[in-house]
Amino acid sequence: MKKWQIIVVVLIVIAVILGGSYAGIRNNMVRKKEQVNSAWSQVDVVIQRRADLIPNLVATVKGYAAHEEAVFDAVTRAREDLLAAHTPADRIRANGQLDGALGRLLAVVENYPQLKANENFLELQNELEGTENRIAVERRRYNQAVQDYNTYIGLFPNNIVAGMSGFTRDNDYFKASPGAQQAPKVEFPGAPAMKN
Repeated sequence: MKKWQIIVVVLIVIAVILGGSYAGIRNNMVRKKEQVNSAWSQVDVVIQRRADLIPNLVATVKGYAAHEEAVFDAVTRAREDLLAAHTPADRIRANGQLDGALGRLLAVVENYPQLKANENFLELQNELEGTENRIAVERRRYNQAVQDYNTYIGLFPNNIVAGMSGFTRDNDYFKASPGAQQAPKVEFPGAPAMKN
């Protein structure tokens, strides 16, 4: 074999190895991005379920606490914002607003012992509690999928393939809602105010 033929064969072998590596890395990126999309879909389903429960919860509480209109309006607006949001980032932001509004609504419920004993309310509260637990599980799975994807495309040489293939970091993590670190203030009628 002539020297130039050996060089051509070596170049072809190197090209095949590099092409195979590129294809393997890119296929893993596609797979991991689809895992992120699938995990988001699950989050979206349980968030929608909670949004569907909210009108019944609000209606039940309204029967007992009609003068708490500002709280009901805040919950309704937050729910509408959630349903109108289309991107994961917008849904995450709207979900945080809904978390806060629901917290205020449930704080209002503490002022009405007869409401807390209502069968419909208890059933709705149990359904909402179960849905909140499912949301927490799906949020965690989603965040794990995003972290796995982001880590994979950030590693060398994957970052080179990601740049060439148009894959970018996904920064839409679920985080605690602003104010989630503080428990809502609950005041009972006729009870002395508690000092912090």
